[in-house]
Amino acid sequence: MSLGGCATAHSPGVSALSNTSTCATASARIAFDFDGASNSSCAILGEREFEILVTPEHAPPINPSPWYGFRYEAVGSQGIWVRLQYAGARHRYSPKLIRGTETRPLQAEVSADKSVARLSLPPGEGIVAATELFTSARNDELISRLAALPQAERIDLGRSLDGRPVKAVRLGNPGAPGLVLLMGRQHPPEVTGAIAMEAFVTEIANRAGSGALAAGRIQFLIVPLLNPDGVARGHWRANRGATDLNRDWGQFSQPETRSVKAWLDALPTRTRPIAMIDFHSTNRNQFYVQSELEADEREERFLANWLESNQHLLQDYPFRIERRDASPALGTAKNWFHGTYDIPSYTYEVGDEADPEAIKRSAAHLAREFLEELVSLL
Repeated sequence: MSLGGCATAHSPGVSALSNTSTCATASARIAFDFDGASNSSCAILGEREFEILVTPEHAPPINPSPWYGFRYEAVGSQGIWVRLQYAGARHRYSPKLIRGTETRPLQAEVSADKSVARLSLPPGEGIVAATELFTSARNDELISRLAALPQAERIDLGRSLDGRPVKAVRLGNPGAPGLVLLMGRQHPPEVTGAIAMEAFVTEIANRAGSGALAAGRIQFLIVPLLNPDGVARGHWRANRGATDLNRDWGQFSQPETRSVKAWLDALPTRTRPIAMIDFHSTNRNQFYVQSELEADEREERFLANWLESNQHLLQDYPFRIERRDASPALGTAKNWFHGTYDIPSYTYEVGDEADPEAIKRSAAHLAREFLEELVSLL
């Protein structure tokens, strides 16, 4: 059974926790009433001109990842102007106009200090967002496709502070001695990383259905959306508990990270993690890996055979490999998994503006190569 291709477009649902701020004139309206809409406020500057204040989920901002997402309506033959005013941050994400199944880029007039961006929106209606929308509905579709495969089990690892399930799929022989963890969306706006993960796990799942998991010796735990509250609420970086989840590994103060830790702690002694990949987005394509002082010979060989050997083969997806010290004090998933299990633990970073099709093609290729090399870690 083959897993279907990656989803490309979804209509966002109205959120029960959506921002109640709206601005309306006789000619136009701005609203924040869908899953993933930003926690923003708006002001009316004129009949067809509005300002949106883009603020973090708490102050001071955790990271300059100013997410924005709003719905607009413009009556008649004229469009509207929207001014994005950033609080304690700079314009980072190029705007996208989403209408039904179509997503296209928008031009923005950005101030010299990048604290303001001005958008001209066409008549009609649509959603404007910092990136392509990748809501929990799309995540649920991925989970359902994975769970329908042979030797797949859907798991609710735990609950977020808002009560949303932290959903996962265990793929492969549940008695396999080697466990690979694939995780994503600790940081809500990092959609290009989510696109890469969707393509990566789709390829893994298709190969697993063909019996390619080392004759039953490898299983996967796939957690595509570790921060469901942050994604639904349009946060910049944190979960509902105002915590960056990728700084909570080791402390485990939040239910989302605790849920993964509890599942790992309950594994039978015959099963142990052998590798971990955490999917993210940043300003360029790169992988954070262990430093040369921390990686043993086995880990160095795996890195060379998987990533280094492919670094110059993907012409439409150039990427860097950056070695980072695995200080446990930082609290990242990469560092905690390496420090706890002494395994290759990588952060798969995708550029904010990377081409979506190149992201998918390269992720599928890297997934195939990843599977080939995993046997060396058993």
